[in-house]
Amino acid sequence: MPNQPAQPNTNQARGIITSVNGQIATIEIEGDNFPELSEILTSPEDPGVILEVFSQSRTALFAAILSSSDRLYRGMKIVGSGSDLKIPVGREVLGRVMNLFGSPKDNRGPIPGLKKTSIYSKAPSLNIVQSTYQILETGIKAIDFLTPIQRGGKVGFIGGAGVGKTILLTELMHNITLRQTEGDKPGLSKTKPVFSVFAGVGERIREGQELHQRLTESGVLPNTVIILGQMNENAAVRFRVALAAVAQAEYFRDELKSDVLFFIDNMFRYVQAGAEVATLLGTIPSEQAYQATMQTEISTLEDRLIPTASGSITSFQNVYVPADEITDAGVTAVMSVLDNAIVLSRSVAQKGIYPPIDLFQSSSSTLSKSFLGEAHFRALTQFQKLLENYDKLSHIVAIVGEEELSPENRILYNRTKKIINYLTQPFFMTEKQTGKKGEYVVKDTTVNDIGVILSGKLDNIPAEKFMYLGSLRDAKLV
Repeated sequence: MPNQPAQPNTNQARGIITSVNGQIATIEIEGDNFPELSEILTSPEDPGVILEVFSQSRTALFAAILSSSDRLYRGMKIVGSGSDLKIPVGREVLGRVMNLFGSPKDNRGPIPGLKKTSIYSKAPSLNIVQSTYQILETGIKAIDFLTPIQRGGKVGFIGGAGVGKTILLTELMHNITLRQTEGDKPGLSKTKPVFSVFAGVGERIREGQELHQRLTESGVLPNTVIILGQMNENAAVRFRVALAAVAQAEYFRDELKSDVLFFIDNMFRYVQAGAEVATLLGTIPSEQAYQATMQTEISTLEDRLIPTASGSITSFQNVYVPADEITDAGVTAVMSVLDNAIVLSRSVAQKGIYPPIDLFQSSSSTLSKSFLGEAHFRALTQFQKLLENYDKLSHIVAIVGEEELSPENRILYNRTKKIINYLTQPFFMTEKQTGKKGEYVVKDTTVNDIGVILSGKLDNIPAEKFMYLGSLRDAKLV
């Protein structure tokens, strides 16, 4: 008997494109088989067409165009794939740069032996969430002292353009990975491997190239996977790159039982991409023209970045502040889910202080004696009291000069200024630009050094001597 022709899949959704509006295609479904939400659709006429079901009505559905819209035309046949979008995962992706679809972007050829997983997953149930009370040391004095990071926590670097968010993010990648490879994992498991996942959401193409170069030169890249959805790509792609990166982090945590450092640059572009897609769909906007589903979209992503018994995901998230307006609804929505909000100030940067952390607007949920320890808590509390007085005295100094302060206030003013200067630091990532060798300072050393300054033993040393040094001992000030 001759071979019978293959029978078509009767459960496969089928339809035709009736219109294309920007990055949204309207599809009329033929028959009763509707695809699931988030299911990938393609065309038998052009396998390069990739659509994702976004919403649907009784007779038609709206799909986000993930491939080039130039491939589409009215009347084009569309079929369902029966699956949502999947991303390659595993040790094979380490050291590689890829896009949303797992295609390599580093000119190093295809990625072999791939296992794939869905970019969508539900947040783990509460009974498997395992919070830790370990400090994740960064080697950056200002962060370790003012806003210490908890293993498995969520940290945000919040600031406008050009204040150093990306530099700070890459410095953290370098420092934590550096300590790991040297056999010291401060705040991380001593037995589990540690991997890094970087999501570039809406980044400039130049920034992606510079990041890859920095990580290659610093030796961090072999334990890192980079997923990019750059600003020249459509909003639907940019909106899903963050979810694809989260899926990578979940695989390392759950399947390889490892600790994961998750970096995203940046969360505001994620919110912005969601707003663009919502506008194309014609949904009614909410506060400040953002999509009404913004808080849900943020929470869906953030709830997946948690520590479990298998391992932890500690996330570091850059948050761009449009026009330096920190009360922007998109910024405040992201800040509401963070454990540490580290605000970077343009006015502080203009004074030559880096990292330019705003000491008054930054906050952390870890500032308790039980978490920090007695010495750190005492030094931080004492500094915060001095800082309040310093802020008041600064207004007087700006008008009449420091000489008009009382002798006691002058001592306290200069003592606070010395600590602020001490918290500056040369970075490994900027050695070529500044000509200064990067410094990693152990947290206990930072706490002890600030305790020495608070004690008054260094009152005779000018405040300028404390700028851009490592520890006081290395600078030969004690």
